[in-house]
Amino acid sequence: MNAPLMHDAGPLDGPPPDPTAGGASLAAVEADAGWRAAAQRAAQVAAQHADAVDREARFPSEAFDALRRERLLSALVPQAFGGAGLPLADVAAICEILAQGCASTAMVYAMHQIQVACIEAHGSASPWHQALLAQLVEQQWLLASATSEETIGGNMRTSACSVELDGERLRIEKLAPTISYGAQADGILVTARRTAESAAADQVMIVALRAETTLEKRGGWDSMGMRGTCSEGFRLVATGLAEQILPTPFAEIADQTMLPISHTLWAAVWTGIATDAVNRAKAFFRAQARAKPGSVPPAGLRLAEAVGLLQMMQARLAVALDAARVAHHAKQGACQADLPLSALLGFASDMNTLKTSISTTALQVVHEVLMICGMAGYKNGTEYSVGRHLRDLYSAPLMINNDRIAQNTASLLLAQRPAAPGRA
Repeated sequence: MNAPLMHDAGPLDGPPPDPTAGGASLAAVEADAGWRAAAQRAAQVAAQHADAVDREARFPSEAFDALRRERLLSALVPQAFGGAGLPLADVAAICEILAQGCASTAMVYAMHQIQVACIEAHGSASPWHQALLAQLVEQQWLLASATSEETIGGNMRTSACSVELDGERLRIEKLAPTISYGAQADGILVTARRTAESAAADQVMIVALRAETTLEKRGGWDSMGMRGTCSEGFRLVATGLAEQILPTPFAEIADQTMLPISHTLWAAVWTGIATDAVNRAKAFFRAQARAKPGSVPPAGLRLAEAVGLLQMMQARLAVALDAARVAHHAKQGACQADLPLSALLGFASDMNTLKTSISTTALQVVHEVLMICGMAGYKNGTEYSVGRHLRDLYSAPLMINNDRIAQNTASLLLAQRPAAPGRA
């Protein structure tokens, strides 16, 4: 399969459209309307099956059939490879739209796009990975990741398993306690030590394809929430070509791409869940107001609080997306090593606090909604039900544990120096 040699844009963002260029502006508006409408159609399908997905702890297959039809799995792939080439802000908006229909669908979609971003940012100069991106667009492949390991827990910065090389072929065997939607994925990005002799932190990332990967199930997924992510444990055995190893060390992939994009897209998912909950509270509030014309229902104060918290989440996410765009363009114009240490530390701590703040505030919002809607929100099967929202959001502080992130943020803040007077 032939693929273009290079691409024009990275996964984070491009320059804003020139509002004075009438034709370009109109095209941008039409493109925006196109992917938004596609995301909303997919979200409608996801919403129809969300309760069944949650109840049965099954993969949201109907939603992903719709996402494939809409060709949204390649939204982040640059146009040079046939993808939509959407900036990160638009992909985050898709996550937010999907989350209003089904949180599991949105989280799987977000995790897939994180893997796409890693390949695009760190492998798109490699012919094998160029061909992979083109094939992903054509086939609308779904990508997962295997970064945790039974002997090291959730610390993705170390690996016990290692790559076994035999000439141009590779083999890897990994005991992963969690591979979200691994059984449904067309490819899995796997971390491992570079060689059997390498240190635990000297890691690479390999793109393992379904045709040459065996998954032996080692654990189920009967969870409180996010039940449709199907985050089961597996013994993974994959073979392939040495070319399937991304050329960038995993430590750089994690710092530059995986973690900031994870925190951003996850935050968009959690914001979408909270948005749907607030919409249910508003509907309940209006129904109460209609029942007693001329009076403001007593839940008004709580609704105002919930709306205010949601607006804070949306504003925080917008700031993070803008910071990600600025950081991306800074890296495009300079080597990573040339960027000021203060800028690198500041961006890292901003991404960390984005994750911890949005994950906790989303829970606060849905708790307020539950108090507004009362038993109508507590019961399943009503138009005001938010039990699934609450259970799904309890996973948010645990996805890279907030306590661990806060400790890391404290270390980053210690290393930062205050700006000189008169400087930003």
